[in-house]
Amino acid sequence: MHFGLWTAQTADGWKSYHFRAMTTHCFRKLYGSLSIGLFAVSCILTSFAQKTPTPNQQLASPELNARVEALLKKMTLEEKVGQLAQFSAGYATGPGASNLRYDELVAKGQLGSMLNVVGAEATNHYQHIAMEKARLHIPILFGQDVIHGHRTTFPIPLAVAASFDPEAAELVARYGAKEARADGIPWVFSPMVDIARDPRWGRIIESNGEDPYLGSVMARAWVKGYQQDDLKKPDSVAVSVKHFAAYGAAIAGRDYNAVEMGEPTLRQVYLKPYQAAVEAGAATLMSSFNSINGVPASANPLILTQILRKEWGFDGFVVSDWGAVSELKNHSIGDGPTVARKALEAGVDMDMEGNLFGTVIADQVRSGKIPESFVDEAVRRILRVKFALGLFEHPYVEQGPAYDETPERRAAARKVAEETFVLLKNEPVEGVGALLPLTKKAAKVALIGPMADSQKDMLGAWAGMGDPKFAVTLKTALSERLGDKLLYAPGCGLLTGEDETLLKRLSFIGGAGAGGNSPAPDDAKTIAEAVLTAQGADIAIVALGEPIDWFEGEAGSRVHLGFTGNQEKLLEAVVGTGKPVILVVLAGRPLEIKWAANHVPAILEAWSPGVEAGHAIANVLFGDVNPSGKLPASFPRAVGQEPLYYAQLPTGRPASGDLSHMPYNSIEKFQSRYVDEENSALFPFGWGLSYTRFSYSKPTVSRAEVPLREVIASASSADVRVGADVTNTGSVAGTEVVQLYIRNTAASVEQPVRELKGFARVTLGPGETKHVEFPLGFDELSFYNVESKETVEPTTYDIWVGGSSLATSEASLQIVE
Repeated sequence: MHFGLWTAQTADGWKSYHFRAMTTHCFRKLYGSLSIGLFAVSCILTSFAQKTPTPNQQLASPELNARVEALLKKMTLEEKVGQLAQFSAGYATGPGASNLRYDELVAKGQLGSMLNVVGAEATNHYQHIAMEKARLHIPILFGQDVIHGHRTTFPIPLAVAASFDPEAAELVARYGAKEARADGIPWVFSPMVDIARDPRWGRIIESNGEDPYLGSVMARAWVKGYQQDDLKKPDSVAVSVKHFAAYGAAIAGRDYNAVEMGEPTLRQVYLKPYQAAVEAGAATLMSSFNSINGVPASANPLILTQILRKEWGFDGFVVSDWGAVSELKNHSIGDGPTVARKALEAGVDMDMEGNLFGTVIADQVRSGKIPESFVDEAVRRILRVKFALGLFEHPYVEQGPAYDETPERRAAARKVAEETFVLLKNEPVEGVGALLPLTKKAAKVALIGPMADSQKDMLGAWAGMGDPKFAVTLKTALSERLGDKLLYAPGCGLLTGEDETLLKRLSFIGGAGAGGNSPAPDDAKTIAEAVLTAQGADIAIVALGEPIDWFEGEAGSRVHLGFTGNQEKLLEAVVGTGKPVILVVLAGRPLEIKWAANHVPAILEAWSPGVEAGHAIANVLFGDVNPSGKLPASFPRAVGQEPLYYAQLPTGRPASGDLSHMPYNSIEKFQSRYVDEENSALFPFGWGLSYTRFSYSKPTVSRAEVPLREVIASASSADVRVGADVTNTGSVAGTEVVQLYIRNTAASVEQPVRELKGFARVTLGPGETKHVEFPLGFDELSFYNVESKETVEPTTYDIWVGGSSLATSEASLQIVE
């Protein structure tokens, strides 16, 4: 057995998150009271090197499964196949099935699920047909993309990951679940847990970033927040973890593209967050568009059956992504009936908007090409979730009052947003000092930029039912604080006319344009006006980024990662005035901001912050909140570095020195490096500054040597404690995300130069020191060998503890025979 630790405290304490596979024994020790209502809990969890699958316990219930079997025996083949079909009655992200009469299909019991049907009136309409006209009265399962809130829009998931706070993810999920269920939606297509190491891929906004450890911790939190460990709760929803699998590794960062990687990397990096979500009880998964090593994920028995069900013990069902089953024909693996059979037999249970399962499966069962047992098993999995959600007992939703924002929802959205902002840079300016936090010394502040007053761009992509009219912009928030001391100029449009022409060709809604992001009539004129505005102020805040329409989210892949339109020209012009400049970046991905990093003294990455964007940003700019976010994904110096991530594999000719001098000598030349740019990230994973400073002691390791047999057996004595003291050496209180990294220096398979294996949010007053500890056991020390088996070998681990992936404070641990 080995230990898993979860200790937590709020503003005046610290949180450390270390999760492992859930088992049946959990011992809790309540520490002394730290403040009113605050406590820390230490929880010992047991597991084994050869992990026992831990399926969702509700889905494994004997009583529930008895009901499933009783119903299954009554079903005709057509009714069974109907449960495998899902259609959309609303928003589309691709070709859909047309000319279908949904009312008739529901009445015949030949439609098991619908998506994009929102609200009590709409969902109850179809549910009444299913429960009153269909022969077996099987309720419809309604699904919806609820990505970062349903009607109350929180920061995008990539931003939430920047908080390094699982409780933040859980909170966002809780509000999303509550609001979705009130709208008749018991099933959400979230969380997306794809590892994303290439910001050219627009869907990085939905991810938890580039690291499997952070991604796994956040995946568990999202699942817990949505499902509450009890699907029968009236405000819980079933999750659909996506996109299974490895969708975030699409070649060239191009959406829907293929994936090529070795199985050890697939298991060690890309599958880890999915596994964590399954261990947390995820009820459903969504199969992805991409192929993996030539086998489409939506017809891939290795991942859908061998790994997901046999190794992980998953008891829920798998739904395809939109049209993914039908699109298997484009992968050249067969005609319609063939690809439907391959998808079903590989482990896809529900066909989303493909209209293949519903039209070709039954005939193949009758002809003997598909054993009916495959259909039965898929139906079982779907019915389990419907029973677990309590839909048979409570199929309808009460018509409630029209949605309206509340102070509680706004406060929650603002608090989460404040935790997500990353202070990338805050260098002193001559005669002024550090620009952030802002002080009252600045008599006049110029706010410049097309993102400063764009409500819809504050919400970010996949805002669901979020309404831009509720979004608070930075202009609105600063006007409330500064009144007539605030000067404002938009500066330029988000797009140029050339951009507009290109994007109109891409419109899937009949060429209706690029979402209304029209450029300013004359950017040269408005940039000149912005320069005059900056010259009339003491300090300039420039708000730039990328528009959400077409540039963020699905089908938002980009080869140019800079600011869109003429925003870079605007920034250069404002900096050219000589006025101190603060740059606020509002974007759904890491952008290429090298010029800004070299010329702007203060930069705040604010992502797509959600409905309370303006207030949250203002609170951080003025120091009401000390920024504590850390980067969940590396920022490139140039797009040519992508895919870029900190956990690189080593090379026989590692680069040394830098490229700041010419000419290079032969040793510098013949190394694994670019000749025209540094290898390193502009801002690396885990990076984030504060308005105070933190120092670290040298880490200590409780045991310098550990016998291999203890680690393999996962005996409790094999666990090692890595500890370090962190001190606030500044003059204001702040929260630091303390990070633990390791490197396996002598494995049989190359291991990354660094890997995150623990983190803790630690809040410290000025001059305060706290001791932080992390456990190291089988889960942290293991890797996948050439046989794709998870193992630990005799080796030495280098260990670092610090404030980013650049941590220098080092120790070591040796695993011996």
